[in-house]
Amino acid sequence: MIDEGALLEALNSTPVVDGRPRDLWADDAVLRRWAEEHGVPGDAAAADWLRTARDALQTATRGTVPEAELRDVLAGAYRIPEVGEPGLRWRLEAPPERLLAVELVLAWYDVQERRPGRLRPCGNDECRLFLLDRSRANTARWCSMRTCGNRLKARRHQERARRFPAP
Repeated sequence: MIDEGALLEALNSTPVVDGRPRDLWADDAVLRRWAEEHGVPGDAAAADWLRTARDALQTATRGTVPEAELRDVLAGAYRIPEVGEPGLRWRLEAPPERLLAVELVLAWYDVQERRPGRLRPCGNDECRLFLLDRSRANTARWCSMRTCGNRLKARRHQERARRFPAP
C-alpha cells in the first residue's frame, strides 16, 4: 500500500548526490526491493510502470500534469466496493504489472485533494527533492533545513556580507 511516506520516497528517488543527479530506481534491485516493501513483487514490467508513474508525478508536482502519461498508468484500473465486518472498503483492481504504479498515482491525487499546495519541490533550485509541508502555517520551503535550508541561508548571508562589508 502506498501512503504519503512511500509517495515521498518515490518522488525523492532522483536526488542530487555530490552535485550530480542520480536515479536510485535505475538499479532494478533497488526498485524491486522498494516494490516488495510495499506489497507487490517488482518484476521488469512493474519496474517500468513505476518509473513512468514516478517521472509523471515529479513533473506534475513541479507544475504541469502530464495527463496522457497518467491516463496510460491508470488505464484499466477500477475500485470495487466490498461490504464486510469493518464496513465499506474499496478494493483496487488493475493489471498486475501496473498495480503499484496505479497506487502511487492515486496516493499523489489523494495528497493533492486532502493537502492542496502542500506537496511541492524543494525551494533550493539545485535540489531535485520534494517535501510535504505538514506545518500549520504551510511555510516550509526546503526538503531539509539541515541541508538545503542551511546552505541557502549561508549563501545569502555570504552574499550580503560581500555586498555590505563590515567597517
